[in-house]
Amino acid sequence: MNSKLKDKFTDQLFDAILLLKDKGECYKFFEDICTVSELKALAQRLEVAKMLNDGYTYDEIAEHTGASTATISRVKRCLNYGADGYEVILERMKDNN
Repeated sequence: MNSKLKDKFTDQLFDAILLLKDKGECYKFFEDICTVSELKALAQRLEVAKMLNDGYTYDEIAEHTGASTATISRVKRCLNYGADGYEVILERMKDNN
Protein backbone atom coordinates (compact mmCIF):
# COMPACT_ATOMS: atom_id res chain seq x y z
CA MET A 1 0.00 0.00 0.00
CA ASN A 2 1.26 3.47 -0.89
CA SER A 3 2.19 5.11 2.43
CA LYS A 4 2.23 8.55 0.75
CA LEU A 5 -1.43 8.13 -0.16
CA LYS A 6 -2.74 6.56 3.05
CA ASP A 7 -4.04 8.88 5.73
CA LYS A 8 -7.23 9.32 7.74
CA PHE A 9 -8.83 11.69 5.21
CA THR A 10 -8.21 9.34 2.30
CA ASP A 11 -9.50 6.42 4.36
CA GLN A 12 -12.64 8.45 5.09
CA LEU A 13 -13.09 9.24 1.39
CA PHE A 14 -12.75 5.60 0.36
CA ASP A 15 -15.10 4.48 3.14
CA ALA A 16 -17.65 7.03 1.86
CA ILE A 17 -17.28 5.79 -1.74
CA LEU A 18 -17.84 2.21 -0.59
CA LEU A 19 -21.16 3.32 0.95
CA LEU A 20 -22.57 4.44 -2.41
CA LYS A 21 -25.32 2.05 -3.49
CA ASP A 22 -25.84 2.71 -7.19
CA LYS A 23 -24.75 4.74 -10.19
CA GLY A 24 -27.23 7.51 -9.35
CA GLU A 25 -25.68 7.98 -5.91
CA CYS A 26 -22.23 7.97 -7.53
CA TYR A 27 -23.25 10.76 -9.89
CA LYS A 28 -24.61 12.86 -7.03
CA PHE A 29 -21.59 12.33 -4.78
CA PHE A 30 -18.92 12.84 -7.43
CA GLU A 31 -20.70 15.87 -8.86
CA ASP A 32 -20.44 17.45 -5.42
CA ILE A 33 -16.90 16.34 -4.55
CA CYS A 34 -15.17 16.83 -7.92
CA THR A 35 -15.13 19.49 -10.55
CA VAL A 36 -16.47 18.42 -13.93
CA SER A 37 -12.95 18.45 -15.36
CA GLU A 38 -11.56 16.32 -12.50
CA LEU A 39 -14.26 13.71 -12.96
CA LYS A 40 -13.87 13.72 -16.75
CA ALA A 41 -10.10 13.25 -16.33
CA LEU A 42 -10.66 10.21 -14.08
CA ALA A 43 -13.15 8.72 -16.54
CA GLN A 44 -10.76 9.39 -19.43
CA ARG A 45 -7.89 7.63 -17.62
CA LEU A 46 -10.03 4.56 -17.06
CA GLU A 47 -10.95 4.42 -20.75
CA VAL A 48 -7.27 4.87 -21.67
CA ALA A 49 -6.37 1.96 -19.37
CA LYS A 50 -9.10 -0.16 -20.94
CA MET A 51 -7.91 0.60 -24.45
CA LEU A 52 -4.24 -0.01 -23.59
CA ASN A 53 -5.24 -3.30 -22.03
CA ASP A 54 -7.11 -4.18 -25.24
CA GLY A 55 -4.01 -3.47 -27.36
CA TYR A 56 -4.93 -0.14 -28.99
CA THR A 57 -2.14 2.16 -30.16
CA TYR A 58 -1.40 5.56 -28.64
CA ASP A 59 -2.76 7.24 -31.77
CA GLU A 60 -6.02 5.29 -31.64
CA ILE A 61 -6.42 6.03 -27.93
CA ALA A 62 -5.66 9.73 -28.36
CA GLU A 63 -8.15 9.98 -31.22
CA HIS A 64 -10.91 8.13 -29.32
CA THR A 65 -10.45 9.72 -25.88
CA GLY A 66 -8.78 13.07 -26.54
CA ALA A 67 -6.08 12.11 -24.02
CA SER A 68 -2.59 13.49 -24.47
CA THR A 69 0.30 11.15 -25.08
CA ALA A 70 1.60 12.16 -21.64
CA THR A 71 -1.63 10.93 -20.03
CA ILE A 72 -1.55 7.73 -22.06
CA SER A 73 2.09 7.14 -21.04
CA ARG A 74 1.29 7.76 -17.38
CA VAL A 75 -1.60 5.30 -17.46
CA LYS A 76 0.59 2.74 -19.24
CA ARG A 77 3.25 3.17 -16.58
CA CYS A 78 0.61 2.53 -13.90
CA LEU A 79 -0.60 -0.56 -15.76
CA ASN A 80 2.95 -1.90 -15.94
CA TYR A 81 4.45 -0.77 -12.65
CA GLY A 82 1.62 0.55 -10.49
CA ALA A 83 -0.33 -0.87 -7.57
CA ASP A 84 -2.46 -3.12 -9.84
CA GLY A 85 -5.56 -1.02 -9.21
CA TYR A 86 -6.35 -0.77 -12.90
CA GLU A 87 -5.82 -4.51 -13.31
CA VAL A 88 -8.30 -5.31 -10.53
CA ILE A 89 -11.03 -3.04 -11.86
CA LEU A 90 -10.54 -3.91 -15.55
CA GLU A 91 -10.85 -7.61 -14.71
CA ARG A 92 -14.01 -6.98 -12.70
CA MET A 93 -15.45 -4.85 -15.49
CA LYS A 94 -14.88 -7.74 -17.93
CA ASP A 95 -16.55 -10.17 -15.54
CA ASN A 96 -19.49 -7.79 -15.13
CA ASN A 97 -20.24 -7.62 -18.89
